[in-house]
Amino acid sequence: MQIEKKETLEKDFDISISKTNEQQIDTFEQLFKIYNNHTNLISKNDEIHLFEKHIYDSLSFSLFKNRYITNENTKLLDIGTGGGFPSIPIAITCENIDIYPIDSIAKKIGFIELIQKELRLQNLHPICKRVEDLELKQKASFDIVTSRAVAPLNTLLEYAIPFLKQNGYFVAYKSKNADEEIQNAQNALSVLKAEIIDRIEYKLPKLEEYKRELIIIKKIGKTPSLYPRKSGQAKKNPI
Repeated sequence: MQIEKKETLEKDFDISISKTNEQQIDTFEQLFKIYNNHTNLISKNDEIHLFEKHIYDSLSFSLFKNRYITNENTKLLDIGTGGGFPSIPIAITCENIDIYPIDSIAKKIGFIELIQKELRLQNLHPICKRVEDLELKQKASFDIVTSRAVAPLNTLLEYAIPFLKQNGYFVAYKSKNADEEIQNAQNALSVLKAEIIDRIEYKLPKLEEYKRELIIIKKIGKTPSLYPRKSGQAKKNPI
């Protein structure tokens, strides 16, 4: 990893990047680009800014972690993980967090399984299925849920909140439409027993007009057992 990248991460997110972490991130970037040549994980235009748009963005998770997580022995569900964002960068830098990246597309989970093996990430546990199809026993079993570039907030809430423990946190990665999404999600927040407690803003380096934010949502009550609904209803007919 270039010294500039390492220093930027450590300064902006108040995290410590070990030599092992540097090597793992470098290997991840290399394997990602090789895999992306034959499997469309992200667009070629996005690949040019792989570090800034995806790895750096994923590690903004530390802005949340440093404020809200004191016990690192936690379980995290990453919904719609795609090519492993934010799950893989978090798994590399947060060894004491058990991370369960979930995606319904087998080729994407196949890539994450490859990374898990190559980087020996014992805290990474890929799942290939739709989040709505997770077993009932998984409900209310995670301390943290994350999701990035998957769906509008009102839909994401139905995917995420049922799987959080009481007082658990949903970290939603959002950008320019955040205000509108929050307004449209008020009913879902009420129905699912959750509330927005923080909005943490940051900017992606070397990119113009790339303001981003983490919307921090806390589960404050018991989610009705109906949720999440099956067969894509959260997307077709949001709460």
